[in-house]
Amino acid sequence: MKIAADGPRSPATLAERLIAQGKALLPELVTLRRAIHAEPELGLQLPETQRKVLEALAPLDLEMQTGTALTSVVAVLRGAHPGPTVLLRADMDALPLQEATDLPFRSTNGAMHACGHDLHVAGLVGAAHLLHAHRDELVGDVVFMFQPGEEGFGGARLMLDEGLLDVTGEHPVAAYAVHVGPGPRGTFLTRSGTVTASSSTFSVEVSGRGGHGSRPHEVVDPVPALAEIVLGLQSFVTRRFDVFNPVVLSVTNLAAGTGASNVIPGSARLSGTVRTMSPEALARVEAELPRVVAGIAEAHSATATAEITTGYPSVVNDQATTERALEVLRAAFDGRILAAPHPTMGAEDFSYVAQHVPATMLMLMASPPDLDETPAPNHSPHAMFDDAVLGDQAAALALLAAQTLTAHAPATR
Repeated sequence: MKIAADGPRSPATLAERLIAQGKALLPELVTLRRAIHAEPELGLQLPETQRKVLEALAPLDLEMQTGTALTSVVAVLRGAHPGPTVLLRADMDALPLQEATDLPFRSTNGAMHACGHDLHVAGLVGAAHLLHAHRDELVGDVVFMFQPGEEGFGGARLMLDEGLLDVTGEHPVAAYAVHVGPGPRGTFLTRSGTVTASSSTFSVEVSGRGGHGSRPHEVVDPVPALAEIVLGLQSFVTRRFDVFNPVVLSVTNLAAGTGASNVIPGSARLSGTVRTMSPEALARVEAELPRVVAGIAEAHSATATAEITTGYPSVVNDQATTERALEVLRAAFDGRILAAPHPTMGAEDFSYVAQHVPATMLMLMASPPDLDETPAPNHSPHAMFDDAVLGDQAAALALLAAQTLTAHAPATR
């Protein structure tokens, strides 16, 4: 990838230069994105994706590190002048879905980039090239975080454990991430405060006493108890929690029996996900859900246990960092920067970074404009994202990094 030199002091503003150079990079970013999309990988070990990232960054003068517990890539760009550090992040892993699109570069290996991580990677590679072309203007350093294992594996936390925030010798003053989603192509959304839910999983086991299906009066049937627990949990979240501090609970798995239609099983199980918007709501779920489950089971003369496993915390955007990001991007992308009206109930392990660094996560709408139907959501086998956004995505990340370094730079240098 090559960026045409326009001199360190072009009459155009930095934003105008980055946007123009991002558009010039677009064909190469599209090629990279489609190569990643066609060969998705799952979890913490993404050797082919890591190889593609390393090759795309190889022409740049960066300090490179790869992970030990996971196939991460951490690249450091040293600016021409000493100053603070800013972190930019992209997640790299795919989902275990069989792709159902008709894209010419669709995956055929049983996995799919249905959450747009292929665009995240290509966009961050683009930002690295843009900032490298302007390194003589940078007052400080930029860390590029390419992360495996966002889809439930906690890859961000592992990278923190491996010293992500210490690679420049300066703790980052800000961190940014862009996540694509369905909506009007090229529109950015963000907000201060909570932007994603926390995610937890729960499992319930109901124990009864099995027997012959023709003589239910002689057994303790766990199946009706399990069915009532499913309904009781829906009432639990709608009647015990404030609608303005929402809880979303979904039962996603049910299991009982051995397959024989005349056997009442001795136990039955369910599991699912619960999303919360505050630590207080999560603590209440953890305290009260097991009691609801046990009470319903007892009404059926059965017993039940519930286990809740806490997952990703909420991403909470730092107010000052986010307000500055909105101001910078509105000046650069007139009319395409909106304040998100409310958080999303999805979860993100960028939350671990945001617990340690003032952070902003932005959504970038990327639906193809020629779709004849409602765009499929993230995590759908029909999800499609238009890689025409990659130039602006790269420019936005580069601009946020450069402007943040300037804002936090020492008074004299």
